[in-house]
Amino acid sequence: MHGTFRRSSSTPQNLVSLFFSAARLTFRRTKTSAARKKRNISGHSSSAAKKKTSSSSSDVLLKGYISSVKPSPPAPYDKTKRERSRRLLQTFKAPQSSIVPNPPSSSIVPNPPNSSLGSIVCGSLTSDCIDEDDESAEQLASDASSILYDEMDLNWDDGYQEHLQIKNATLVPWLDKMAHNSISLWRKEFSQDKKQKWVFKEGQYPRYKRLVKMCAMKLGSDTTVELFGKLGRENGLEEFNMLIKICIKKARETTDEDVSLQEIYKAYQLFKLVRESGFQIEEKTYGQFLMYLIDFEMSEEFFFFHELIREDNPDSLPRLTYYEMLLRVRVDDVDKLQELCLSVATEGDDERFYRREGLLLALYESDRKEEFLMLLETLDISKVTSVAVSECIFRGLGKFLLEPFAERFLLVLKENDIGAENISNLILEYAISIPNLAVEGIIKKFQALHTKFDVLPTPAQYEKLVTYSCKFFKVHEALNVVDEALESGIALSLGTFHSILDACDRSCEFNLVHQIYSRISNHNLGQNNETFRRMILLCVKMKDFEGAYGMIDDWKKNYTPTAGMYNVILAGYFREKNIRSAQNVLKQMDDAGVNPDAMTYSYLIANTQREKDIAKYYDEMSRLGITPTKQVFMSLINAYASYGNFEYAKEVILSDRIPAKYLKEIKSVLVGALASNGKLSDALEIYEEMKGAKCDLDPRAIKCLIEHYQSEGQLNKVLELLEELNDSPYWVDACFRVISHCVRHENLRSTVDLLKQLKDKFVDAEVAQEVLFDEVFCLYAEQEPTDMQFGLDLLEAVKEEVAVRPSRKSLDFLLSACTNAKDTKSSFLIWKEYERAGLPYNVLSFVRMYQALLASGDRKSAAKLLNKIPKDDVHVRCVINACQETYGKAESIRMKEKKKKKALMATMGRSIR
Repeated sequence: MHGTFRRSSSTPQNLVSLFFSAARLTFRRTKTSAARKKRNISGHSSSAAKKKTSSSSSDVLLKGYISSVKPSPPAPYDKTKRERSRRLLQTFKAPQSSIVPNPPSSSIVPNPPNSSLGSIVCGSLTSDCIDEDDESAEQLASDASSILYDEMDLNWDDGYQEHLQIKNATLVPWLDKMAHNSISLWRKEFSQDKKQKWVFKEGQYPRYKRLVKMCAMKLGSDTTVELFGKLGRENGLEEFNMLIKICIKKARETTDEDVSLQEIYKAYQLFKLVRESGFQIEEKTYGQFLMYLIDFEMSEEFFFFHELIREDNPDSLPRLTYYEMLLRVRVDDVDKLQELCLSVATEGDDERFYRREGLLLALYESDRKEEFLMLLETLDISKVTSVAVSECIFRGLGKFLLEPFAERFLLVLKENDIGAENISNLILEYAISIPNLAVEGIIKKFQALHTKFDVLPTPAQYEKLVTYSCKFFKVHEALNVVDEALESGIALSLGTFHSILDACDRSCEFNLVHQIYSRISNHNLGQNNETFRRMILLCVKMKDFEGAYGMIDDWKKNYTPTAGMYNVILAGYFREKNIRSAQNVLKQMDDAGVNPDAMTYSYLIANTQREKDIAKYYDEMSRLGITPTKQVFMSLINAYASYGNFEYAKEVILSDRIPAKYLKEIKSVLVGALASNGKLSDALEIYEEMKGAKCDLDPRAIKCLIEHYQSEGQLNKVLELLEELNDSPYWVDACFRVISHCVRHENLRSTVDLLKQLKDKFVDAEVAQEVLFDEVFCLYAEQEPTDMQFGLDLLEAVKEEVAVRPSRKSLDFLLSACTNAKDTKSSFLIWKEYERAGLPYNVLSFVRMYQALLASGDRKSAAKLLNKIPKDDVHVRCVINACQETYGKAESIRMKEKKKKKALMATMGRSIR
């Protein structure tokens, strides 16, 4: 469950009461509007004319913003008027209908329909004034319109990273004021003015969706509807769905229940507007809403929407049954679960069958095997309405280990002639869903079922099986599947081989590249420069440069090589510090007629042998007309920083050739380069500037700052930086580095707090947890401490505060630390911990304890322990002898020095007498 609190149906601002009050408000506003129109029709006409003029000019501006995807200068606006408007908006306090269930009728006077949603906002401000004759309210609406239309100087560039700040004049909810008659008239006015509407081309629609999402995240859903309403374009169902999704996301993420209710109420208002706009309520709209209510166990609110959706869209009943079952499982309503299953268990009308499908999907997802099995008993698999539902049912059969049902259903489907491809697909879905079955076992099950039902796997299923094997880096098994497919005369796509090559790369099975190449060549699977580039990369990674060049020569027989192929070899030589061979790559490119690209120059700049070559390569690239990429700018920064020319490195980010969308990444590289080369204060200065500008630093740069901060011992700042990596894959590594710092400086409190966070990160991975805690005690032992107090305190804190039982390795490391500290008392304390942790003593435990006792000089206890150590293993005897020799000599030397000291003291005493 998201969030740190649980929504309660007893909350004063209960959502159900809000929803019903909204319905009442809509009716009352509609009723009151007639009387207001009679009184204000003349005044409104002139006001509407002014607003329409303003709206028209604003539409032109906003159309320019969107179509050019670049910032435009704001329209001129009188400063005095702006200040007066802001003062009015600051002092105006309108009643919020989303909070007051039954406001006085005088405050619920609806606005007449206008030509845009922005105008409706201004009308809502006017209508919500308590004093209907107050001229300041009319003035406020006019001024609010000016602010809405003239103060939105937005940068629509994709790379714009700065914080958008817009004064929001809509201080009250307004969507609920739009009754059916208002919406109808509003849509009619737009349809009469179609020539002035901005029409989206098909290719522009994805960009429009991105703009809607960006605005909603920055400004909020209601302001976004206002803003895009001024375009003169009606918002479509996709935009409404996106806005609802953003509201629900904010409701999930907040820890404030009031804020959560406000966001959900906004989503409800949008939901209502979808209905009033004439759209049918589909699952994309209501699904996300219902899932939120299910996750927070809001049953009353769920059934309120359930009925609303069912009335609007009767065809949604099967999916509503699915969501209802999820809710019943969530609240553990077993009786209702059984009742729902029994109600559809018998084959009746089509509606019941559809509901049965919804229940099966929900039971599969909720791990309810008993009820899932109950519905299977009377299921006619041949009547399932879609392939997607059939796949889900077979995944459930695999998940719950119901192979007899799987075979029975496959036989029925084959007799009904649903096609070999569909049968093969269902077999694969069943096999990969079987829990605790290795990839090899899944492949065998896949093959066995195809043989049993005399069905040949299709190319699509072979490719899915290969992809599944590569997901777990089982490249040998993936190649076996490829061989089986090729022997059957089935040609696989090159994309399938790409997944195998990627898995080889990530699992370090570089040597398999030649086997993959032979299969592609022998079966004439086509030529693809990206496939060759990936194969060349694997050759380079295993330092087979001759094989890499051989692949390029094979490619040359039919095609011209690409710069990317040579760049892979170039980078490999630079990693090996083989500069001469790297320079030879450039000659090979020239001989093949291949021009270097921006990536080639980025490698050359990053690996220059002289500082003056940096500018030489950059100038050469410019002369060739090659546009520098972000990699080039990053290489320039790292190259200058490595030579200590930090001013030039800083000047790189000032270049006007850097695209705005890459500026954050390039600045992050500068921060990392400065920190790595001893300029931590400069790096922090840029970091603070970016933070002040609401620009997030790249996680790798933050990790670099943490690494170099440790040497200066400023723990508070390091912990602050670590917080910024919370959702980053670099957090664990950075956290462990901070823990190392804390252990070195014996900062117990911070060490324990960070270990708690690590435990939370790996709450579902006990093995990873154990390894991480072992590493902490290993760090402590490697320090060779002279005092065991910190180690003992850390052990106690891990047990009591972190609630983790120490592993055998952790205790072994602590015994090793006792050896270095020569601490007999601590050795016995650690020795007892083995028993408390339920860890029986083994040979290594005895040997480590024996070593610790010898080192601390407790030879008597060591001799007793020696009798308990099994000495059958020759290696154990060697270790014991080494301990005796090392610590025996040390003891002998210590005794001799003691005797000498006593003799000297005796001699000095006689001399004094």
